[in-house]
Amino acid sequence: MGVLIRVLIADDHFVVRQGLAALLAPRNGMQVVGEAATGKEAVELALALRPDVILMDLFMPDMDGTAAILAIKEQDPAARILVLTSFGEREKVTAALRGGALGYLLKDSSADDLFAAIRSVCGGNLFLPQ
Repeated sequence: MGVLIRVLIADDHFVVRQGLAALLAPRNGMQVVGEAATGKEAVELALALRPDVILMDLFMPDMDGTAAILAIKEQDPAARILVLTSFGEREKVTAALRGGALGYLLKDSSADDLFAAIRSVCGGNLFLPQ
């Protein structure tokens, strides 16, 4: 097996974080290096851990996902962020992309779509669902 993609999960729902962590296992070429329950915690962990990809929910306490993306990109312009949200609200997703996210995926997407999106963003490519 090659080098694992190091992923930080930022979502305020414990069950979502645990489900994602179970999917993002070494057998799928990924390793979860941290979990954040708030936007503020996401910023702190992103800067401390420097993951290959950050999965960012848009709706979190303390600081929403868009503000967290801006804060992370301000301090680490090379950060690669994929928005993972249950809402397809165009203006929120557009703001996140303008803030520096490389793509987005809805939470009801398949595991294969999630893996493809993470690999795409890890490679520095834009990922937008079809």
